[in-house]
Amino acid sequence: MRKIHKIPDLFLTFMKIGAFTFGGGYAMIPIMQREVVDVKHWVTDEDIVKLLVISESTPGVIAVNAATYIGYHIGGFWGALSATLGVVLPSFAIITLITFFYAQFKALLWVEYAFMGLRAAVAVIILNAVFKLTKSGKKDLFSILVLCAAFLVATFTGLNAILIILFAAIAGILYGVILARRNAKGGEPRA
Repeated sequence: MRKIHKIPDLFLTFMKIGAFTFGGGYAMIPIMQREVVDVKHWVTDEDIVKLLVISESTPGVIAVNAATYIGYHIGGFWGALSATLGVVLPSFAIITLITFFYAQFKALLWVEYAFMGLRAAVAVIILNAVFKLTKSGKKDLFSILVLCAAFLVATFTGLNAILIILFAAIAGILYGVILARRNAKGGEPRA
């Protein structure tokens, strides 16, 4: 599936995603999902869920990790490079421009109001992404228990999100080992 003619398309698609995403990586997920799953058909919804797991589990910004993952999936090294550059360049250009006018920009009251509106919209976009990704995720008892436990720990404790992800990964590995042993003994797998 790695085709060199898709490299410019990867760059332009991720440049569009990077230019019109406010609120960070999670706000990007629904836009990325629409572009790379619904419009381009490069990956599936299941791939997006895997991408999120990988992007969250590796160091770096989720937007860059996600672009690199999809770019590599589509076009190998050059696909990864073009998608990563595409998603990073708009933010880099905008931040560079803002730094030249920061004092004047910060003093504008309408800019403060615009960011208040953007924060509210980003919260809704992230919530929408959660609902979409929940539909495509595995819905067995184990997954639901891990989801609920992670939510409760994240909401009511000060535990770092990295530790929550690490504990969830360890729980998944242990659960997988138990299922594999049960299957090896001829038992019926329970999900």
